[in-house]
Amino acid sequence: MSATPTSPDAPSASWADLLSGRNALRSITLAGGIGMHATNVYIVTTILPSVVKDIGGLEYYAWATSLFVVASIIAAGLASRLVEWIGYRPACLLALLVFSLGSAGCALAPHMVWLLLARTVQGFGGGVLVALSYAMIRVVFAPPLWSRAMALMSGMWGISTLSGPAIGGMFAQAGSWRGAFWSLLPAAVILALLVQFTLKVPAETRAEEKANSIPITKILLLAAAVLSVSAASLFSSAIFNLGGILLGIALVGLIAWLEQRGGTRLLPTGAFSLRSRIGALYATMILMILGLTTEIYVPYFLQVIQGHSPLLAGYLTGIMSCGWTLAALLFSSYGGSRAKFVMKAGPLVVIAALLALSFMLPSAAALNDYGLLPLCIALILVGFGIGMGMPHLMAKILSSAPPDEGNLAAYSLTTVQLFATAIGAALAGMVTSLAGLADPGGLPGAANAAQWLFICFAAAPLLAFFTVRQALRLNAPAVAGAVRSEQLQEPLS
Repeated sequence: MSATPTSPDAPSASWADLLSGRNALRSITLAGGIGMHATNVYIVTTILPSVVKDIGGLEYYAWATSLFVVASIIAAGLASRLVEWIGYRPACLLALLVFSLGSAGCALAPHMVWLLLARTVQGFGGGVLVALSYAMIRVVFAPPLWSRAMALMSGMWGISTLSGPAIGGMFAQAGSWRGAFWSLLPAAVILALLVQFTLKVPAETRAEEKANSIPITKILLLAAAVLSVSAASLFSSAIFNLGGILLGIALVGLIAWLEQRGGTRLLPTGAFSLRSRIGALYATMILMILGLTTEIYVPYFLQVIQGHSPLLAGYLTGIMSCGWTLAALLFSSYGGSRAKFVMKAGPLVVIAALLALSFMLPSAAALNDYGLLPLCIALILVGFGIGMGMPHLMAKILSSAPPDEGNLAAYSLTTVQLFATAIGAALAGMVTSLAGLADPGGLPGAANAAQWLFICFAAAPLLAFFTVRQALRLNAPAVAGAVRSEQLQEPLS
């Protein structure tokens, strides 16, 4: 199977090439892994207000996301070694088993500490599952299909915005949020059957992974950076908050220093430098994803401030990712100057949408005066702005990595996305805590927290506007080889 590098600005193949023949089976299976993870995210986002109302732990609200994602970061970093040990298919099946055990643990949680531990287990399974789904794009599809495949993976988040809030909302309104976690188990069984019968990788492809080893120290340092920011968010003192952020930055700096010293790499060469194309691309991806992490608090704000039901709040939150999906599907076929335009325009769209939400969400009067339509437009534009350029960012990262670091770049997509999500959740917890979410709490605390959350997080896409321009100014790597048309369709084994 081909993993031949191609130019990041080369035109993509058609959707028919990706969704027909043997590629269709591959696409369904890999998209299913992303869908399982994404559906779980939206189920938890929807039911979390009901969970804290039942078992308490409002001050740990963001930790339900942070610990899940930290565990996913560690697991994603271990995914390549797991593949080396047991192969792609057994690794996926093991990930599904661990994810299912974590889901059952969440359903049985008597208090928040138990839930957080179970979410950590769930995160380990989800991290491996998502890492393999992204990494196998490079393994099973020819390079011209990469941006389409990335768009399809993004599309699964949109589909999950239909299923996740529906499942979570129905169980929450029925007063049985635990049933939402139990409902994940049948889906895991179905996906396991798909993996068993469709995910076959030739032995020579698996052999390529054996050259990789695990930078376990760097992975743990990355997790520690997230936890330091998360722990700081528990304090109401700005000094402790700043200290946690500075410690997190120092730990990331330590990782960058270790990368320069050689040894097993965590990210491809140049990833920690804005003077390199791939480093600017990673920075842009992180900053854009930070803007979307505000969604973890949207259901809480909608229920506490606006008085909406869990089901409606879940769906309103979900349309943020629907916007991502819509934009990814619309613009993934762009190439050349058009692709560069949408990559630069996306951050501006997100900035405008987040600032609009900082005005609308804290005020019940604003929605009473104008209805839900403006709110829906602002929510969908957050995701839309991110989705405009994300498939191109990911495809350019894959093709900007040195030829001998292609597998590393593929696995790194999951690691970097999860890191951005975890840091975003931790920072969101910090901002809302300082703004009074739990103290004074109630309606005044929620309204103030909503306003400051969206104002502060608008800074992330503002920085992304400059980093993406930097990435596009730098030269693309040399093309190493050509891709034949017959490579678009290859046997599964």
